Amino acid sequence: MAITTDTIKLLRDETGVSIMQCKKALEEAGGDMEKAKIILRKSSAAIATKKGDRTLGAGTVAAYTHAGGTVVGVVVLACETDFVSRNEEFGKLAYDIAMHVAATNPQFKSREDVQESDLRAAREVFAKEVESLPEASREKALTGKLEAFAKEKTLLEQPFVKDGNVTIKQLIESAVQKFGEKVEIVRFERLSVK
Repeated sequence: MAITTDTIKLLRDETGVSIMQCKKALEEAGGDMEKAKIILRKSSAAIATKKGDRTLGAGTVAAYTHAGGTVVGVVVLACETDFVSRNEEFGKLAYDIAMHVAATNPQFKSREDVQESDLRAAREVFAKEVESLPEASREKALTGKLEAFAKEKTLLEQPFVKDGNVTIKQLIESAVQKFGEKVEIVRFERLSVK
């Protein structure tokens, strides 16, 4: 497949990544748009890792109120400079994450935030569920249930509500690539009437 400026522009419009990075990804993928997206996703993780120790000095707060006004998701999304924090796309990202928080009600930001007491309580519940299994597969089933519990309750590991193929962590890594700065969820909260 020939790589044209229209193809590069289409990939840029879909990902928000720079034109040069889109061109390189398309060249590496032999013009295949889907492979280029995967290449860009992988490179965004590497870029995010490199920028991980930078200082956050700006950011934005976004809130999403679900229809009916009974659920609100709020997120504080930080970045390095005011230039990025005032960017319309950065504000949209914060709003989308707030919507995700309202929809999924995560308890923890990352695995590091999961307390031993939470895992112990979950282990007790799941141990009762796997009692009827043969002893050989019981521990594997328990481990799988604990892993699923952690993924379901951890914001960065949850599939994004607008695109189930992307986790919130991958969404943040893409933002780092797009904006050229460290981006981090500092705080989130979900409030509901019930």
